[in-house]
Amino acid sequence: MRVYRSLFVAQLSLVCMACGDGITSTKYCSLPARFSFSPVQSISQLNSSCNGMGEWCTIVASGDQYLFTKPSGSQGVANRTAMTGYKNFYMGLSGFIVGLPSIPEMGADRSVVTCYDLACSNCYAESYVAKPLVLHTDGTVTCRRCQRSYNLNDQGLVVSGPQGRNLYRYRIYYNGTSLAINN
Repeated sequence: MRVYRSLFVAQLSLVCMACGDGITSTKYCSLPARFSFSPVQSISQLNSSCNGMGEWCTIVASGDQYLFTKPSGSQGVANRTAMTGYKNFYMGLSGFIVGLPSIPEMGADRSVVTCYDLACSNCYAESYVAKPLVLHTDGTVTCRRCQRSYNLNDQGLVVSGPQGRNLYRYRIYYNGTSLAINN
């Protein structure tokens, strides 16, 4: 029992260090994230977020369902099937924010579908608090705990409140039909 506890503590500290100070100098966080969904067109909230510039939605797991929510409050629901529900999946710290930024990243000629963690990266880094952010229609999210706001259309940068790290970002693949988040 003691060996397992020591191993768990060592693994947890490695995860925390992996997303520590280095997160501000790398594009993607190393926290585990694994999710796939197809067909994207079956959920209008996800489809519009993957194909509309400046459109965003959150994805969370709730019981045996996935909830896809737009800032307006409209919500799509998908049941976890044997294919998606029984695979190893990790919804990040609090879930995902997925969308197509209205501003391409520096050096890019077009925007690509982007994924952030739904938890405030600063609250998690400082206190291991992973409460969900609030998504707004203007492409920002706000943390109710630390009062920071982040711009999803500009690489998850802090735009108001105390300065800090960008939102945690995950690798995402979207081909027009299928979406896969895999970190």
